[in-house]
Amino acid sequence: MQSLAAGLRLPTNGLDYTILAIYFVVVLGIGFAARASVKTSLDFFLSGRSLPAWVTGLAFVAANLGATEILGMAATGAQYGVAVVHWYWIGAIPAMVFLGLVMMPFYYRSKVRSVPEFLLQRFDASAHLLSSALFAFAAILIAGVNLYALSIVVEALLGWPQWVAIVVAGLFVLAYITVGGLSSAIYNEVLQFFVILAALIPLVVLGLKRVGGWGALSDDLESAHGHNYLTAWGGTGIGQSNPLGANWLTIILGLGFVLSFGYWTTNFAEVQRALSAKNLSAARRTPLIAAFPKMFIVFLVMIPGLVAAALVPKIGTPGSDLTYNDAIPYLMQELLPNGVLGIAVTGLLAAFMAGMAANVSSFNTVFTYDIWSKYVKKDRPDAYYLRFGRLITAIGVLASIGTAFIASSFSNIMGYLQTLFSFFNVPMFVVFVIGMFWKRASMKSGVWGLVAGTTAAMVNYFWIYKQGVVSIPTDQGANFVSAIVGFAAGAITMVVVTLFTAPKPEAELAGLVYGTASPGLEEAPGEGDGAWYRKPALLGWGAVVLAALCYVPYSL
Repeated sequence: MQSLAAGLRLPTNGLDYTILAIYFVVVLGIGFAARASVKTSLDFFLSGRSLPAWVTGLAFVAANLGATEILGMAATGAQYGVAVVHWYWIGAIPAMVFLGLVMMPFYYRSKVRSVPEFLLQRFDASAHLLSSALFAFAAILIAGVNLYALSIVVEALLGWPQWVAIVVAGLFVLAYITVGGLSSAIYNEVLQFFVILAALIPLVVLGLKRVGGWGALSDDLESAHGHNYLTAWGGTGIGQSNPLGANWLTIILGLGFVLSFGYWTTNFAEVQRALSAKNLSAARRTPLIAAFPKMFIVFLVMIPGLVAAALVPKIGTPGSDLTYNDAIPYLMQELLPNGVLGIAVTGLLAAFMAGMAANVSSFNTVFTYDIWSKYVKKDRPDAYYLRFGRLITAIGVLASIGTAFIASSFSNIMGYLQTLFSFFNVPMFVVFVIGMFWKRASMKSGVWGLVAGTTAAMVNYFWIYKQGVVSIPTDQGANFVSAIVGFAAGAITMVVVTLFTAPKPEAELAGLVYGTASPGLEEAPGEGDGAWYRKPALLGWGAVVLAALCYVPYSL
């Protein structure tokens, strides 16, 4: 099992534990306060579609601020250098804008309660059941990543045995989700967003101070790793070498299009936050509001990773006791005084619980609505599904505890997560995008597109890459290629199957395919939604332009 270095034990004291205890009390308090609003299954799973855009927008960001963002992205920064910005400026912002401007109207107006339910309306029951099963399985695996990351941090930093950390954290998340449902998870994610910022900002400031500022840090890293380590696009010409092991084509197509759009537009852990918004305008603005803090969070995780790479030149190599995942905990040990240390530990725990809660709350919705109520126990009273939702939440947490150990073989958990996304999110995205923009796509093409895309991505990763059939320099490069292969296989299969099977009747496609509308599902804008600063197009294109400008200093 991979774990943090044995020497990374933090000198925590009573002040630090007091801060941690206060945070836990507040989180549980929010859960019990949210319980009063949970009257129906819609309240439990989608907050009754009543939340304002600023709340859902911050929750949208926080749901992604789990192990991937904190340990994983700092580890990626330490391993690959400035190239980590690709995961934000090309690997997130365009897809988030596409979700808000193009896809949310389809999701929200169709009144679906989950992403797989949209596939049921667009294709058929076989595509719906397969996508539900794949998504539920992936959600539990990803929730397990956050639990695993939390456990190794707590074991190394606070001295708790790993199994105790896993069980305690899992039960804690279970408590506030089961009590307050999605509202509890979302309002806690808003709190966690600010706690995480309070944890990361001191690491950035003190880390830069320790290495003598950005200029000194750049000089040290360039001499140790070469100029390409400090540029986003250096060495990405086809056939050239760079730390990431990927060229501009695989970065743009594999990460910027397939992986990114697959994750941000079909991952229900994110889309669920937008579906809980009070109206369509708020739902569209949810990912667009989230795009602005998202594009700058990269500095809070990249800089600590770079600082760790400068302070520990051999980090992540056989000559060092530290793995790339140790970057953030190492800096916490080296730089933070008591009190600030307590906030940092609280921020890490908040990040892991936010990521786990997002996946568990999306898992319970998909399993209850899309599997149990559709294929096992149909037409039961709403109270039955509310009770079952709480039960399956508990089962999901217990399953996450089991899957936490699957991530243990990866020294960079970001690599593990990107592998999962290429297997599960990419095939779902290709089915969505073709079904949404091509009326002729037949009912049966959906399920076969999912099968072909998932199978092709797995074959590319486990056989072509792992068995050395084709040489790919890094796991991340292999993930980009797997995403492209999975997308292409799914798209080609859908086209071929469509040529030989019946299309869905055009009357049943209203509101599900671009260019069509469902009569009676239009809604009047809410009060204040017409203000210029709330215009989705302005927010979306503003985010894209700003993200492109962010590349300029790192493209020289």
